Amino acid sequence: MKLPNFPECNHSITQSLAHYSDQALLSAFQRNPEAGKYFTALFCRYSALVFSLISHTAKSPVQGEYLFALTWRHLLHELGGLELPPAETAKGEKSSFTLQNWIINVTALCINQVLLPDVEAIHYSLAEASPPLWCYVERALDRLDPTQRLMVVMAKTFHWSETRIAAYLQAEGDRVSPTDVKSRLQVAYHQLEASLPDDIRAIYLEATDAMLADAVEDPELDELLSPIAL
Repeated sequence: MKLPNFPECNHSITQSLAHYSDQALLSAFQRNPEAGKYFTALFCRYSALVFSLISHTAKSPVQGEYLFALTWRHLLHELGGLELPPAETAKGEKSSFTLQNWIINVTALCINQVLLPDVEAIHYSLAEASPPLWCYVERALDRLDPTQRLMVVMAKTFHWSETRIAAYLQAEGDRVSPTDVKSRLQVAYHQLEASLPDDIRAIYLEATDAMLADAVEDPELDELLSPIAL
């Protein structure tokens, strides 16, 4: 597997954080959970290392890319509670526990323990959604109410029509027409956009307030949501 190019690493936002230490980025990430740039900066710093470790064990490129994304999703969850010891002990000795070592250990854990689905069942594509964007879109989806999330996934991951979505919801007891589905999707797309961190939209989407105004027919949103794993 060839190391991909990650354009976010050249974005001015992540470049402005490149000189900060691991400890500083981790602390900023933990103090500012509404921001996505600190995690993205850590991703840019260690993506090559994680990708290299996974590429040597993956049975196929598709499974390797999916495991790469899953590993970063796990790292995102675990970083919130991680405590790094001081770089030096009271005796002036360097600590053997570093963020890099921790990331290597977590990656090894994911390689050894994550059960990957067959290639045909994987919807994720690294070319369509870099792991930080994928992670924050998943978090934004989780903030939608269950019916909104279901409709968005049906529409954008599985490409169901409004008529088919309405028929499914009617079978579940929700009296809704295809027109109602279309309007509900518009609301869900706007809420989805609003739930993404501003800096994530700036880094990946160059978002404006009207970005999702025509989201039902927006091919960029199709590319963004189609790799979301269920």
